[in-house]
Amino acid sequence: MTRAWTWSYEGYDPDTERLRETLCTLGNGYFATRGAASEALDGPVHYPGTYAAGCYNRLLSTVAGRSVENEDMVNLPNWLPLRYRICPADAAPGPWLSPDHPHLTEHRQTLDLSHGTLTRWSVYEDEAGRRLTVEQCRLVHMGEPHLAALRTCFASDGWTGAVEVEAGIDGAVRNAGVARYHGLADQHLTGWETGAEQPDTVWLSCRTLDSDIRIALASRIRTPSGHDGPPRPQVTALRASHTLILPLTPDAPAVVEKTVALYTSRDPAIESPRHAAVDAVALAPHFRRLRAEHRRAWENLWRQAKLEVPGEAGRILRLHLFHVLQTLSPHTAELDVGVPARGLHGEAYRGHVFWDELFVLPFLNLHLPQVSLALLDYRYRRLPAACHAAREAGRTGAMYPWQSAGDGREETQQLHLNPRSGHWLPDHSRLQHHVGSAIAYNVWQYGQASGDTEFLHTRGAEMLLEIARFWASAVDWDASLGRYRIRGVVGPDEYHDGYPDAAAPGVDDNAYTNVTAAWVLRRALDLCHTLPEPHQRQLFERIQLSPEEPERWDDIAHRLHVPYHRGVISQFAGYEDLAELDWHGYRQRYGDIRRLDRILEAEGDTVNRYQASKQADVLMLGYLFAPSELASLFRGLGYPLDEDTWHATVDYYLHRTSHGSTLSALVHAWVLARVHRPDAWTYCQEALTGDVADVQGGTTAEGIHLGAMAGTLDFVQRGMTGLETREQALWLDPAPLRELSKFGVRIRYRRHWDVDLRIRADQVRIAVPASENAPVRVNLRDRSFALAPGTSRRLSLPGG
Repeated sequence: MTRAWTWSYEGYDPDTERLRETLCTLGNGYFATRGAASEALDGPVHYPGTYAAGCYNRLLSTVAGRSVENEDMVNLPNWLPLRYRICPADAAPGPWLSPDHPHLTEHRQTLDLSHGTLTRWSVYEDEAGRRLTVEQCRLVHMGEPHLAALRTCFASDGWTGAVEVEAGIDGAVRNAGVARYHGLADQHLTGWETGAEQPDTVWLSCRTLDSDIRIALASRIRTPSGHDGPPRPQVTALRASHTLILPLTPDAPAVVEKTVALYTSRDPAIESPRHAAVDAVALAPHFRRLRAEHRRAWENLWRQAKLEVPGEAGRILRLHLFHVLQTLSPHTAELDVGVPARGLHGEAYRGHVFWDELFVLPFLNLHLPQVSLALLDYRYRRLPAACHAAREAGRTGAMYPWQSAGDGREETQQLHLNPRSGHWLPDHSRLQHHVGSAIAYNVWQYGQASGDTEFLHTRGAEMLLEIARFWASAVDWDASLGRYRIRGVVGPDEYHDGYPDAAAPGVDDNAYTNVTAAWVLRRALDLCHTLPEPHQRQLFERIQLSPEEPERWDDIAHRLHVPYHRGVISQFAGYEDLAELDWHGYRQRYGDIRRLDRILEAEGDTVNRYQASKQADVLMLGYLFAPSELASLFRGLGYPLDEDTWHATVDYYLHRTSHGSTLSALVHAWVLARVHRPDAWTYCQEALTGDVADVQGGTTAEGIHLGAMAGTLDFVQRGMTGLETREQALWLDPAPLRELSKFGVRIRYRRHWDVDLRIRADQVRIAVPASENAPVRVNLRDRSFALAPGTSRRLSLPGG
């Protein structure tokens, strides 16, 4: 096991334990468990969370005198507990041991990325000099999505006796993993029942309070090394466990295997979650076979998502890919779930689905398109809710929520806490209607990459056309400008949720919102003109599309207003009228000013007064669209966008952004790789280390940033290669950074599996495996050619 495929921590550090727990999470797309110590319960140091994809519950809280409703991804009963203590032959049993106990002398934990296991190794020494070495291997099975297991080996050094082990399932859990939510209701589970089926199996079942999802876990204990008598089951109202005594001598280590199954009432083809869980652990093989099958499943998954980057950057990218695959695996294709912004790794953002799929699906499209399709179908099933929301707002079409969870209604909180001031403040981020454009973009990109015309011409077209309808209903005509305008929105820069001292929230003509709305309208028109006749007739009848609507879309798509000032694109109308911030002074005073909004609010000020952005906003356009497509979009709107104007725009916002989101550095790296390559690596490094170094200051302990992790993978796959999938061809325009000038990716493009692409500073090599049955069309800058199956081509890159 090489360092390139492992993530290790030496020693025990309580201050960083929750960060380590997040980064050592194990999952399989169905459920995931944080890398918490099995010996320790939750508390200020440890937080052992387990989360099943799509398992949400709604609670009411009283905040600042108001009743507030929130839907959360539920922390499920903890299956990890396995504690132990030394039982010397000549003395009373010692204390229960854990990494927090002063008897700990050595500690190490290693995440094996290639095979999806977490190994924890600890050494304890008591007052009498008795040393106990504990090695534990943990897995959440990638092949059998309902199973997880622990194998714990105990070894004595110079003493004879036994080790007492207590292992079970703990139902006394709450959603308490995010400090700023502590004032909110957090008890999501009720109706606990516990029991024992066989001497080696116990179970616990419960249900969620509002969504009424039934959950059950069963735990089986086996001891290949033997033990003194059968395991003794113990059940209480909230806990089901086993206790057993394992004989221990210096030359005979003791082993205990714990196998767990988790089911919910959302699972198909089961009689009940409890019966399914008990049957699953009864039929599960021993740990060695479980691990072998689990490793094979991971090896197959790595083959489907191959990304080869040398050095430390490659090592971090493997960690990112590991966590993306644990959240969105092939098992996800069988579920009704979206892209949780913080993975299945913690409770930040309440497990909600935002726009992060915009950064995730472009990578998955070229490796696991069946997962992309399932994530888009999650959005399609919630299309009726989006259409209802539009009608309630006086619009037509589909108004997708900024935050989504179980049923598709808007889940954005009404209030949010500023932990710096302690104030609960109004939250207007639900005005980020650009989430609809992100969904439309993903529909189109999936169709281009996969060639799945059945989806694009049916469900995908319906979503895209209903989103176009929404934008057409959201515009106002401004006769003085001779332009359409979109008012009262919030752009990707969440700092600006209104104008200074304005009575109503929102800003007007956010450039990103307007340009992407124009793009959606154009793609909707493309579909109207190219849909095969049977699909077109059925769809138009289904959504009752009148002939006049596409005509109006075309007019709006060419006359939406994009504000400019001083030769650059304005983030929104009136941005140039805001005050300039004393960036140097605030950095001197506070150091880290990523969350500038919280700093200013605590001072009695508001970021709405300043030309200061949380994250890339206008520059997001350079992330979504290749330079030629972006210029074409602006020309279609009647605005020139030459290279000088775009470069000036990039430079303008580069100096006015605090990077309060992990996505910001990613987007800046992507854009600068084309505009000013020497500066791109700085932002690329920040995007790579965002979670592993916790650059946001404590947020990684609450869950990974899935969009940023997937985005770094796509930065290599598409950003460095200029890879586009359009017009039934692969388009390439490589621009590798000096620090990322050697890498390889293997992609799935339409019917073509394992198309191999390798970049080496000044050349590119493309290979199509012999197993393919059709050539691949490739456009590389000014060259166009077709690659036959079993052939490759190596080309020099001018100026590389």
